Amino acid sequence: MSWEFFEQISLASLIDHFAVAVFAFTGALVASRKQMDIFGFILLGTVTGVGGGTVRDVLLGKTPLSWVQEPSYIVVCIMAACITFFTAHLLSSRYRLLLWLDALGVSLFCVLGAEQAMAVNAHPLVAVIMGMITATFGGIIRDVLGGEVSLLLKREIYVTAALTGAIVFVGLSAISDDRLLNVGAGFICCFVFRGLALHFGWSVPGYKARPGRDIY
Repeated sequence: MSWEFFEQISLASLIDHFAVAVFAFTGALVASRKQMDIFGFILLGTVTGVGGGTVRDVLLGKTPLSWVQEPSYIVVCIMAACITFFTAHLLSSRYRLLLWLDALGVSLFCVLGAEQAMAVNAHPLVAVIMGMITATFGGIIRDVLGGEVSLLLKREIYVTAALTGAIVFVGLSAISDDRLLNVGAGFICCFVFRGLALHFGWSVPGYKARPGRDIY
């Protein structure tokens, strides 16, 4: 791989690749908890890293898919999975690290996903939803394939945090052309919200069963 390849990568692309790598690490950490072989690490790392973006691209009708157009995303996932395969045993608490890396990935992708939707002139509401989907569906796919209880089923403040970050980003983008400010504000809001939820054990109130009424 030549140096020209790296010179062509913009800051936005670097952030995007970093977000993919973070999610790929979380997928590989789940594989380590399930004691999979290296191919299991690569599979979970890859589907987690590009899963949310793939769902977004399909819903937006974008062709080719981001990782098909830029195979470097797959390379990043494979590298992250292989690194985890050889180093996961050094970690004292893989699940705790998984949660915090997941929070970082969600915070990055809720903004980047919304930005991708806005780039194709999607309605602001659609952009917010695409940000949420990009941020959370990779983790959902990871948990399903890894046999983990999904964070959604645990009533974690997960989707709510992603929606918050996406709303902040889209709202600021409507009044400001400062991309760094908009992206940074959306990221910080999501990460702080999710981080506080992890630290204090916050959760979304669940449905409480109540006696039904007879209908005449």
